Amino acid sequence: MNEQIIRARAEQRYQVELVQLIATDSGARPSGWQLSASAVKRFICGDKQHNISRKYYGDDALVERAIVSLMGNNGLMMVGEPGTAKSMLSELLAAAISGTSELLIQGTAGTTEEQVKYSWNFAMLLANGPSFDALLKSPIYTAMEQGKLVRIEEITRCPQEIQDVLISLMSEKTLTIPELGIAIQAKPGFNVIATANLLDRGVNEMSSALKRRFNFETVPVLNDVKLEQELILSQVNARFINEAQQPQINEELVQLLVQVFHDLRNNLGAQSLDATLSTAEAVNIVHSCALHSLYWHQPMSAEQLVQQMHGTLIKDKPDDIKKLAHYLDAVVRERKEWRAFFDAGKALWMK
Repeated sequence: MNEQIIRARAEQRYQVELVQLIATDSGARPSGWQLSASAVKRFICGDKQHNISRKYYGDDALVERAIVSLMGNNGLMMVGEPGTAKSMLSELLAAAISGTSELLIQGTAGTTEEQVKYSWNFAMLLANGPSFDALLKSPIYTAMEQGKLVRIEEITRCPQEIQDVLISLMSEKTLTIPELGIAIQAKPGFNVIATANLLDRGVNEMSSALKRRFNFETVPVLNDVKLEQELILSQVNARFINEAQQPQINEELVQLLVQVFHDLRNNLGAQSLDATLSTAEAVNIVHSCALHSLYWHQPMSAEQLVQQMHGTLIKDKPDDIKKLAHYLDAVVRERKEWRAFFDAGKALWMK
């Protein structure tokens, strides 16, 4: 790309790899897909032999099942705790299969039927009546028309009437436009990838009818310390790809942070924190430490780590300070090699 942007889509970030895979892919491609199923998996899980980077650090079998689901008639529903890379995985699947991940509906309490189906340019509608020129296509409309994947984020935050609209669209694979007397029938390659946050369960509970239109996959929290450390480093480095200067990331501090998160997730020496101890939060903490180090010309330190943990994890949950203090006293105090982390945490959490 000629100009810098804050966040490129997956198909832009990994354009070279996608072009390489498309050119060398000899596998059978499902109708409407730009890659075979095996090439999609290689794109997401990596292929060192052919210089394809690993992008999803988790269960490779889950990725394979997700790909199989998208070849069938049902959509793919990925559920899990916040920060478990559900959105990232849906973006990678869309980029690999359809060549674009931009067909996206962000589910909210204010999501309307028009955002899901289509709407109108009202000036043109009033001037000339209903016409294709006045029609504003939704991401689902475009996905059906072009045979692409459409992504729906946080589907359980959508009102019940919106979920009901999706039942018909996913069952019939048809979008009717009565004002024009036509119906758009989905082309091969069309399907839906939806995500739902387990902490939002009950906000707008999905009906059994809509659940039947999806194959469900639970995306777990990453429990492999080495894999999580590798993921954090790759994600933070990617955020600095357009920076003129590159920070020196202290991998020992990243390893320490990952171990702290694993301890706290497993309630080692502390009650469970109310904060989300996700890999995404760990990435944000390391990124902030790297920014501080880069622009204040200071090496990354345990003090920076504690300060960023405090700002990221505490939020509006002051009881978490007490839990962190107990963790410091019961666990960190005994780890002599973590002395700098203990001293920094003691000054902030054990007042």
